Amino acid sequence: MTLGQKQRMFAKLAAQLIQYAYAQGYEVTLGDAYRDPRVHGDMGVKKSYSSASSSHKERLAIDLNLFRDGQYLTTSEAHKPLGAYWKSLHPDCRWGGDFSTPDGNHYSMTHQGRA
Repeated sequence: MTLGQKQRMFAKLAAQLIQYAYAQGYEVTLGDAYRDPRVHGDMGVKKSYSSASSSHKERLAIDLNLFRDGQYLTTSEAHKPLGAYWKSLHPDCRWGGDFSTPDGNHYSMTHQGRA
């Protein structure tokens, strides 16, 4: 699958995730989706707070800010139900709550071995 095909699939699945969040009684705002190389460096280059191989740089990741009853939920544990749903959508879907340093608001797809 080309990067472009995967980006379009990711966008569609991210929309499904957001709809699922609302159906479960959550609200969301959007965090980082695309990280511009002028600010964060090209793929393989660390610049600013972004990692060198961030999937955000390839438009294959999004960070969601999660709310319930107007309360901002900041823990990875709060994202766990959405993480489980996200991973069920496609074999390439990865949830940041599973990372060695948990990043629960991060939802991405692997591409060429990168999550």
